[in-house]
Amino acid sequence: MGRMSISNTPETATVEDAEEIGRMLASAFDDDPMMRWFFPEDSSREEGMARYFSTIFARQYVRHGVCERTGAAAAFWVSPEGQKKAVPDAETVQELEDILGDRAPLFRAAVEAAAEHGPKEPHWYLAVVGADPAARGQGHGAALLRSGLAKADAAGLPVYLESSKPDNLPFYEHFGFTVLGEAQLPGGGPVLWAMRRAPRTPDGV
Repeated sequence: MGRMSISNTPETATVEDAEEIGRMLASAFDDDPMMRWFFPEDSSREEGMARYFSTIFARQYVRHGVCERTGAAAAFWVSPEGQKKAVPDAETVQELEDILGDRAPLFRAAVEAAAEHGPKEPHWYLAVVGADPAARGQGHGAALLRSGLAKADAAGLPVYLESSKPDNLPFYEHFGFTVLGEAQLPGGGPVLWAMRRAPRTPDGV
């Protein structure tokens, strides 16, 4: 099981956490419409998603982003300074395509579509946040969200994210995000909602 602690206090994630974080996020995203679209087979979804999340964590986000975890959740953020570097290199792309198999073209099209609608202003980007369903309701996701938002607020910058799960929109709205728009992913994929949160000053304005 790795760590026995189920603390919801955020701490910096390291590359040694990759396998555990992959498993946690595979559980967290099991009912996510976009991830189910990328991994449609019930029998192989959990293993495929665990490999996917551990790969993007170890090869992209832990190197060029701000990655934090609790005992049952993880979040990957990218500051403006890291956004050009956080793009997957050719080797990472090949690894992801091997994991995705015949869904790789859909994945590429979705990434390109999301990039086209990406914000032009300097911003922090919330790439991934998820908590193991077994620990939902214990504040893991909220703690990670507050930690990253505090960093963006300290820099005076907005935060952007995309979500394909409508049930998550009220959760993000609770933290000050507003929906900017929605886009149907190419190839018959699910709807993706783009959200933005304006920076807040220390007095909460």
